[in-house]
Amino acid sequence: MGWLDRLLGRDAPAVDVKARMAEAYDLAAKGELTAALDIWAELAQAGVPRAQNNVGACFAEGMGVERDLVLARRWLVLAAGNGDPVGQRNLAALHFRGEDQPADFAEAARLYRAAAEQGDGPAQDMLSWMLLEGEVVPRDPLEARRWAEAAAKQGIAAAMTRMGMLHHDAIGVPRDPAEAARWWRRAAERGEADGQAMLGAAMMTGAGVARDPVEAFIWLLRAQAGGSALAAQFLPAARNALDGATLSEAARRAAAPLPDPGPLDLAAPAAPAAPEAQP
Repeated sequence: MGWLDRLLGRDAPAVDVKARMAEAYDLAAKGELTAALDIWAELAQAGVPRAQNNVGACFAEGMGVERDLVLARRWLVLAAGNGDPVGQRNLAALHFRGEDQPADFAEAARLYRAAAEQGDGPAQDMLSWMLLEGEVVPRDPLEARRWAEAAAKQGIAAAMTRMGMLHHDAIGVPRDPAEAARWWRRAAERGEADGQAMLGAAMMTGAGVARDPVEAFIWLLRAQAGGSALAAQFLPAARNALDGATLSEAARRAAAPLPDPGPLDLAAPAAPAAPEAQP
């Protein structure tokens, strides 16, 4: 739009926001972050909330631009104020970490809740964790379970592990080792290290799942490689239960890539069929 158009008050040509956002995401996927950021900056200036979030996130993480938390916060405040759930979640993270300003856990919780109520899975997961820990917001196990389940249904593996812990420790639900193991398996198959550790521990003892020392060791090795601190307490016993040849084969299998877990299935297992009446 030229100076004469602006002077005469002529409208700028319409921008296809959806197409421009898609173009920017394609560029980002190819590693061309600077070019993607140029598009997001243009749209952010025009008031597109998700673009405002993306610009803020780039400044927050130093992606395609030098890291600048002041600019990150400025853009994320705009995105969150305009109702973008990802912007609310990312601004909540800034409040929670307190890197550029003192941490504000109450504001972080408010923003995580706002994003969670709009269906943002990672925000639901984080809100669930905060409600379960009870350190920065009042502890509420029932609410924590509700948000964990909502996040798990969206494929957030950490929330699946938390669901397993809730059933294992009888927090807000009756104790159910089998349901705990099912949740841990869902998380483990998606690469969540703590879920892998807990599934391995359950397989060692047969708690809620068939006992399988070899599979237990494989999952514990995967958990250790993934950085789970939980794996260390179970690995020695799991290792001692196997002979040398089995240990080598288990280590080889643990190093292989995980297969695709397929679509998430949260249906309850079918009840066993009733035995037929005897004549």
